[in-house]
Amino acid sequence: QKYLCSNCNNVLKKALQTLCGHRYCSACLSWIVRTNKNAICQKCKEEDPSTLSEGSLLAEERAFGDAAINKEISELKVHCVTHGCSWSGIMKNFEEHQSLCEYALIPCHTGCGHMVMRKKLADHLENGCVNNVTTCQKCKRSLSSSEYQNKRIHFNGYLIILFPFFISLFFFPQQNHSTSLISKDGCHFSEVGCSFRGSKEKIKEHEKAAVGAHMLLLLQHIKQLKASVCAAAKSAKGFIPQEKVISELENKLHVFENIVSVLNKEVETSNLEIMAFRRQSELDQNIIRGLEVKIAELHRCLTQKDAALSSLHKTLLFSEQASYDGIFLWKITDVGRKLQDSVTGRTVSLYSPAFYTAKYGYKVCLRVYLNGDGSGKGTHVSLFFVVMKGDYDALLPWPFRHKVTFMLLDQNNREHIIDAFRPDLTSGSFQRPVNDMNVASGCPMFLPLSKLQSPKYAYVKEDTLFFKCIIE
Repeated sequence: QKYLCSNCNNVLKKALQTLCGHRYCSACLSWIVRTNKNAICQKCKEEDPSTLSEGSLLAEERAFGDAAINKEISELKVHCVTHGCSWSGIMKNFEEHQSLCEYALIPCHTGCGHMVMRKKLADHLENGCVNNVTTCQKCKRSLSSSEYQNKRIHFNGYLIILFPFFISLFFFPQQNHSTSLISKDGCHFSEVGCSFRGSKEKIKEHEKAAVGAHMLLLLQHIKQLKASVCAAAKSAKGFIPQEKVISELENKLHVFENIVSVLNKEVETSNLEIMAFRRQSELDQNIIRGLEVKIAELHRCLTQKDAALSSLHKTLLFSEQASYDGIFLWKITDVGRKLQDSVTGRTVSLYSPAFYTAKYGYKVCLRVYLNGDGSGKGTHVSLFFVVMKGDYDALLPWPFRHKVTFMLLDQNNREHIIDAFRPDLTSGSFQRPVNDMNVASGCPMFLPLSKLQSPKYAYVKEDTLFFKCIIE
């Protein structure tokens, strides 16, 4: 249903979508707007008249080409419904097939009034068309095409031959009616100088592509023929009145010249249109390439901005959580899951956010092993102190000498777990950091796991625990 025009209910041709969301053929919308002032979308009326709005007003400038639906339609699988034709393909090739379908009924171009199957047109012209006749200049009889092929007509050594596709008379130096212009394996225009030969399919392709060249050959041949016929007519005194013959022939040649002139103009117009389309296509391609470059540049800028935003977000989080007085409170949530991850080895330890001993002091953090580390592995919670590389290390005294106190807070404020230590000044853990952080140092057996998980204590409450660190 989405491929049908809201007006003609046929498959959309050059689909346009209106502001109300319905689709029309380009020609249908143009016709509606021309024939109706302030036209309203018929589909909107049918669906719900109470919801009509300004968007339901139809105007060509308020509609836009629906490229997506046009592409879908061009790829639809279709078949020819003409009786006897077995063609099938996709929609974008259907119009070309319609113009070539051998089973399609077309009107005879002689004006006889008959509708003839395209592939039987030649037989009709040869055997059944009442308009496809000519007059023998010798016996004055009107002959059909089939009769004409069996009767010799002499006119001073020239033969009159009927061209069905021009519906007129032509003259060539032959000796009987049965001579045919069309060679079985040659171009239809071989008699006027075209030397192309090949299979029927190749000949069709050649004749379709070489219209302009054939018209030039035909025009040149007509000019030569005109001179020959005039000369022949002058020598026909006593056979047919000279002036009448010349007048008739000149009229017929004038018709041919007009036909060739029109065809040449059409070819020139088609070539100009093709060149214009090619130029427009090149311009469109350049615009598309320019837009692609811009999109790529915008994408790079967006990526850079995303990275900058991410960095700012991390900085903001750090600023919110950072402490600058040597006292730090660390809240750990989802304790049960994180303890299980530590047991399985998925996440062995956790680092706290960084904090400072003073505004321009040492930068430090905590590291906890919920399932223990070293001598406390599997039995205790291990808590360590880490000295990190800071912005003001060059101005600070080294090694780090401050006393460090650890606390695990009882959330019922009854029995906090407290441990403290002074730095070993010879340990590398308290020297000025060379890398981002030194090796952690602290209490591998800070708290037995059995006590952490015991219901008698409130170290873990609502799956959350709190560590506190004080640097004196």
